[in-house]
Amino acid sequence: MPSGAPSGLDDDPTTQPGLRRGLKNRHIQLIALGGAIGTGLFYGSGQSIGQAGPAILLCYLVGGAAIFMVMRALGEMSVDTPVTGAFSYYAWRNWGERAGFVSGWNYWFNFVAVSMAELTVVGKYVQFWAPGVPAWVSAAAFLVVVTLVNLVSVKAFGEFEFWFAIIKVVAIIAMIVLGALIITTGLGNGGHPIGVENLWVNDGFFPKGLWGVLLGLVIVMFSFGGVELIGITAGEAENPRTTIPRAINQVVWRILVFYVGAVFVMLCLFPW
Repeated sequence: MPSGAPSGLDDDPTTQPGLRRGLKNRHIQLIALGGAIGTGLFYGSGQSIGQAGPAILLCYLVGGAAIFMVMRALGEMSVDTPVTGAFSYYAWRNWGERAGFVSGWNYWFNFVAVSMAELTVVGKYVQFWAPGVPAWVSAAAFLVVVTLVNLVSVKAFGEFEFWFAIIKVVAIIAMIVLGALIITTGLGNGGHPIGVENLWVNDGFFPKGLWGVLLGLVIVMFSFGGVELIGITAGEAENPRTTIPRAINQVVWRILVFYVGAVFVMLCLFPW
């Protein structure tokens, strides 16, 4: 083993002590899918639409294409060496110790910052239904719950993530289907179809110009965060050389469909 290697990695990094390969294909797909279609879509899409207007649809398409290429590359490395260190380990192994160190701590800081942002949003959601509950109370409660779930067995964690992600997926599909019916048939709108005119009647499709599209793209790329969990779960996948390629090929386009479909419906129903 070379000197300076990350702790816990031996000559065969695919056999890491203390880890159990208990995540099935459905677990991995829904972990990545659920991680990417959370607050980024339900809460963050408002900001991105405000930056770019209807042109945000192009941002999601461009961002989705970029994410797909990155995930294909990560998938190849994960299949070759399925370890939980993922890109941090790959950077160390193929680029050097400094690259691995920076990559690992950068991801740690990123996840801490994103976790705090999502817990803040949780507090806002709870206050919508229960205004009397302080945001920090609900955020702290969910932080404890999520931490405990992550500390149980990997199989129990996978099941928890799977079923809660299913709830989000069903909610998004229902929103897209019902929204499409309102747009095309006027369901709930007195039988008057809303149509798709809201995509261009308010200052055009590019109301904020190219600069607005670039600003929207920044938020969009942040929203896609979570798909990289496919690489992280490789070290605990039951059959990584089969499940990882399947998960990457299916999850990325599903996320793109959910984002583009949901945002398209919202833009048609309401003036941006």
